[in-house]
Amino acid sequence: MKVAIVKYNAGNTTSVANALARLGIDAIISDDAEVVSSADRVIFPGVGEASTAMDHLRAQGLVEIIKSLRQPVLGICLGMQLLCESSEENGADCLRIIPYRVKRFSSESVKVPHVGWNTVYGFSSPLFERIDEGEHFYFVHGYFVEVGDKTTATCSYDHRFSAAIQYENFHAVQFHPEKSGIAGQLILENFLRL
Repeated sequence: MKVAIVKYNAGNTTSVANALARLGIDAIISDDAEVVSSADRVIFPGVGEASTAMDHLRAQGLVEIIKSLRQPVLGICLGMQLLCESSEENGADCLRIIPYRVKRFSSESVKVPHVGWNTVYGFSSPLFERIDEGEHFYFVHGYFVEVGDKTTATCSYDHRFSAAIQYENFHAVQFHPEKSGIAGQLILENFLRL
């Protein structure tokens, strides 16, 4: 199986590649349109800032490539947020694949960013097969995706937000499966089995 990890000047690609290597997958980290579009599975990870990341995607000619993908795609953290319509992070105009907005945590009752382990509930995606409701996953984010009919799992941090979303072949998680132990490994295995 050919797995491509989208390279777009956002961090965490190496951690994702290492997690896949533990599963016996030698993934390719690339910003080459042909490599990305011809892969059997595409992972769109990211740690960084939304508007800068979108600028890089546009400069590399990857916006239309990502939007045209028909194979299973997994967005992780910033990658999930960029699949949405827009982000409050510096007013970023995102990929507009999933019709949700990304908002900033603004409560004074919790620390921002949301960093650490938190429970995830309401699984309605094949990504969560063999994973118990209320499992803990590792989060690092200051912005969140609103909850709606594309939400496939939720988490609470001051209020509920989308821990996972899905639209057609695009799956995404706000947490980091590559940093979430056995449960995170199962997320990656389930994605590869889609």
